Amino acid sequence: MKALTDCRLYTFIDAAYLNGRPVAELTRQLCDGGADLVQIRAKGVPLEDVRRLIDDVLPVTRAAGVWCVLNDHAELGRAAGVPCVHLGQEDFFEERKLSEAAALWSAPAASTMDPAPALGLSSHAPDQALRAVAAGADYVAVGPVFPTGTKPGRAAVTLDYVRWAAANLNVPWFAIGGIHLLNLDAVLAAGARRICVVSAILQAPDVAQATREFRRRL
Repeated sequence: MKALTDCRLYTFIDAAYLNGRPVAELTRQLCDGGADLVQIRAKGVPLEDVRRLIDDVLPVTRAAGVWCVLNDHAELGRAAGVPCVHLGQEDFFEERKLSEAAALWSAPAASTMDPAPALGLSSHAPDQALRAVAAGADYVAVGPVFPTGTKPGRAAVTLDYVRWAAANLNVPWFAIGGIHLLNLDAVLAAGARRICVVSAILQAPDVAQATREFRRRL
């Protein structure tokens, strides 16, 4: 896999956008199109179904040399050998879970083949981004830049936050939220060099081609 600093395009297998499509094939299309990361995002899905998604996605990303990221389920991600987990601010810093999360990343691996996964954290404001960096996040998500159906009720952070991130963050960061081909140039002009794309790729008629176009534009 590439170093996270060299990654540009972050894509998703989102349970809300599968529409019955075979997960392994959809993952293959993302990888063939040039995705650097593929996140498994399954909000409100039973844990057994999340495990099945990992079983479908992880062999494909491994073969392609692409990062597989699991949203939310840190312990499950480590047990399954997923190379990266992504958590929200509330999930990582909320008092009840903080000790569990800290233990996960500080505990010795069961073997040399079982390292702690890399950690990505969401952020919606500068103070959250700085807190994520101080906590040791390997990357930070910055957004939602624009209103998006994947974060209903969450106000857009606007391009101002993207400009702040470009000037202040010293770890890899990805702009996320409502990004599509018509507003991508504005996101890049604000200083983003890495982006996350959910619906604009997963809802495209040709997922691999849509991924290639984002990759080309980046």
